[in-house]
Amino acid sequence: MGSAKKSNSAERKARIEEMRRAEQARERRNRILTIGASTVIVAALVVGTVVLVRSQSDDSSTAADGKSTSGKFTTGADGVKTWKGTLGRTHVTKTVKYPVEPPVGGDHNQVWMNCNGDVYGKAVNNMNAVHSLEHGAVWVTYNSKASKADVDALAAKVKKTPYTLMSPDDKQADPIVLTAWGNQRTVTGAKDPNVDKFFEKFVQGKQTPEPGAACTNGLSQ
Repeated sequence: MGSAKKSNSAERKARIEEMRRAEQARERRNRILTIGASTVIVAALVVGTVVLVRSQSDDSSTAADGKSTSGKFTTGADGVKTWKGTLGRTHVTKTVKYPVEPPVGGDHNQVWMNCNGDVYGKAVNNMNAVHSLEHGAVWVTYNSKASKADVDALAAKVKKTPYTLMSPDDKQADPIVLTAWGNQRTVTGAKDPNVDKFFEKFVQGKQTPEPGAACTNGLSQ
């Protein structure tokens, strides 16, 4: 059983690394295309932005009122809370009021927070972070009750793990919370074995609505 677990872990790490290489290759191609056709791209962006804003204005009137997300948490034997119900996935411009803090999904901003092992020193916008969750990221948050030692240790773990991000969140009730799309749990500290278990299961896990989507070229502080 132990060898099977190690094999699964190795396969996941290899898959994530392959996605990371593919993303880097796409970035290189995009830079070349940008240099060669900058005028055309700028014109397209202007037109696209107008269309996108108009589209989002139509969508956001219903998406931001909370009706697109409904349900509640159920807690499993492993301590992970899973959202049972509906989580909207519409890109909106109006502020979304999420039913839980930190949110585990729902309608969100069109731009994601960079989540390639990014550690933020101040709170991030929930609407951008939820987009990162949609891409398969695990989001580590903490409040003022978390010890500096735990925060530093978790930051070190996040920095070496693609598809993760970390930020403070003084609105959450517990000192340390781990969140993935539709899933969440609290942990006692950086040495809690449930930290590794959560990362192993949910970094680009089966819950990911958009597996392999970018965690770079988004929003950063």
